Amino acid sequence: MDLWLMIEGQEGVSWPQWVALAQACEEHGIPGLFRSDHYLNLDGQHPDREVLDAWSTLSALAAVTSTVRLGTLVSPATFRHPSVLAKSVATVDEISGGRAELGLGAGWHEGEHAAYGFPFPPTRARMDILAEQLEVVLGSWGEAPFTFEGEHYTLRALDARPKPVQRPHPPLIMGGTGGPRGAALAARFATEYNTPFPTVEDVRIRRGRITEACERAGREPIPFSVMTGFVVGADKHELRDRAGRVAARIGGDPEALLTNPPPAWIFGTVDRAIERLLELREAGVSRVMCQHLLHDDLDAVALIGRELAPAVR
Repeated sequence: MDLWLMIEGQEGVSWPQWVALAQACEEHGIPGLFRSDHYLNLDGQHPDREVLDAWSTLSALAAVTSTVRLGTLVSPATFRHPSVLAKSVATVDEISGGRAELGLGAGWHEGEHAAYGFPFPPTRARMDILAEQLEVVLGSWGEAPFTFEGEHYTLRALDARPKPVQRPHPPLIMGGTGGPRGAALAARFATEYNTPFPTVEDVRIRRGRITEACERAGREPIPFSVMTGFVVGADKHELRDRAGRVAARIGGDPEALLTNPPPAWIFGTVDRAIERLLELREAGVSRVMCQHLLHDDLDAVALIGRELAPAVR
């Protein structure tokens, strides 16, 4: 099982912090850096936190790194035309020499859409849009000129160049809780399914749904990954310090976080974190995206590479 870094890009991450985080991943052997794809801070408490565009940031990071893989978890289908999204991913793949990954979802935060003027139709319609986007993105990356006519998108003899470096295409990740429509789309289009903030029992249930959907689609089960909160210390003192800073960041009570952390998080000293990660591995998780909320804390990144990753690989 691999451990990757996950950064909430809507939380005021500066460009120097992005560079430092990506370079820390490379220095400490962490295979990949994922980021959320939002345009606003979402908690309603910190509207002053600046947000850099996801794919522009990843393009820039591609140029200043050499090994770390780069992707979104996830890009909302409601934000961009799918042929533009496919071009953005292909651009990152070209600049990086084949290190791009795309997480694609239906979009969920209505206030963010209203602020930026993006349409926000009901869930069923957003899932219809997502289904068409999946076809268009993959078709755009294909070798032959691509024509598509759907309810939401129409393309005529598109031959988008350059094609992605990775063939047949960059990894395409879908995510959620394993609902019927999402599971069916993942079984048809995705190379991986990611679920957020699950307990071990959640993993077993949701992974089972994806496996069943893949069987119905006539393909082998796709890899199953997790994104979850991450607060780990080398010892109790470091854990207390890091938990206090995370609590301050999210507006919580440090003591409450220490005594009653969210059950799905990777939380504790190294031994407890390894125990939790091994439980996820035993349940069938192939990689964990560790949500790191302290963007200037590179020691936590080093801890993943030095202590945690070797123990669960």
